[in-house]
Amino acid sequence: MNKTTAHSEYGKLHSVFIKRSKDAFIDEKHLTDHWKPLNYLTQPNFNRALEEYKAFESLLREEGIAIHHLPEDSRVNMDSIYCRDASIATNKGMIICRMGKAGRINEPSAEKAAFEKEGIPVLGEISAPGTIEGGDVAWLDENTLAIGHTYRTNESGIAQTENLLKPLGVRVIRVPLPHYRGPQDVFHLMSILSPVDKDLAVVYSPLMPIPFRNELINRAYKFIEVPDEEFESMGCNVLAIGPRKCVMVKGNPQTKAQLINAGCEVLEYEGGEISVKGGGGPTCLTRPIYRWT
Repeated sequence: MNKTTAHSEYGKLHSVFIKRSKDAFIDEKHLTDHWKPLNYLTQPNFNRALEEYKAFESLLREEGIAIHHLPEDSRVNMDSIYCRDASIATNKGMIICRMGKAGRINEPSAEKAAFEKEGIPVLGEISAPGTIEGGDVAWLDENTLAIGHTYRTNESGIAQTENLLKPLGVRVIRVPLPHYRGPQDVFHLMSILSPVDKDLAVVYSPLMPIPFRNELINRAYKFIEVPDEEFESMGCNVLAIGPRKCVMVKGNPQTKAQLINAGCEVLEYEGGEISVKGGGGPTCLTRPIYRWT
C-alpha cells in the first residue's frame, strides 16, 4: 500500500464521509412526515436507529478509517443518510450528482458544501436533464467505471460523467438494468453488485444483464451468489473496507458463509432501522473518498 486512489471499491478504506442517523432522521416527527413519500418499507424507530448507527460508525472507526461527517441540513431529508448517492469520488475531485429521485434533489448541493468546507476539490457537476446517483456507479478497476442505466440514472447523466472522466483516462461501461419494481423503487447497479476484491464480487445474478455478467467473467471475477431469500435483506449490499474484508447487514447467513469460504473476513452490524427499511446497506451509508492500493 504505497498510494491512495478514489478509483476503487475494494482497496483498504482510507477516508470516508458518513451522515449520522441523528443528522438525517432528525426526530420522530421528521420520520413520520417523510417515510411514506420516500417509499420506506415502514417508519424507522428513531431511538433504535441511533443505536444501530452508533455501532456502525464504531465498526468503521475501529478499523482506523478517517471519518468525515456530513452535517444536519434543513434542505434535505432522511434519505440523506444514504450519502453515497449524491456524489462520485475521483482522483481529481468529486463529481456532484443530480438525483433521479425528486425527494433527494437537494442532497448533491449539500454534499458539495461539505466537501468544499473540508478542502476537497470538485471536478464537475451533472446538470439537467442529466441524472445520476452514486449507487449506480462502481469501479471495476482504476481505469474502468461501470454505470447502471436505471430510473435514477439516465443517458445524459452517464454521458456527462463520461466526459468528465475522459481526461483521467477512465473508460465507462454502460449497464442497462431492468424495470424490476418500477421507478418508485430503489434499484441501483450496486443493488446487484458489490466488488470485494480485484477478482471477487457479491452479485444477484437474476437481475444482472448477461453482457455485464460476461464482462465480469472475462475480467476473471468469481461470484458470491446471493440467494433469493437474502436479496431484500441487503445480502448483496456489501461494503469492502479492504480486499476481502467486508461489512454487511446482519441476517444474511448464506451470503456470509460464502464470503468466509472465499477467504473473506466479515463484519456485521444491526441494520433493521438504518438499512433494511430504507433499502440502503453499508455501501449506501458511506461515501468513500480514498482507498489505499
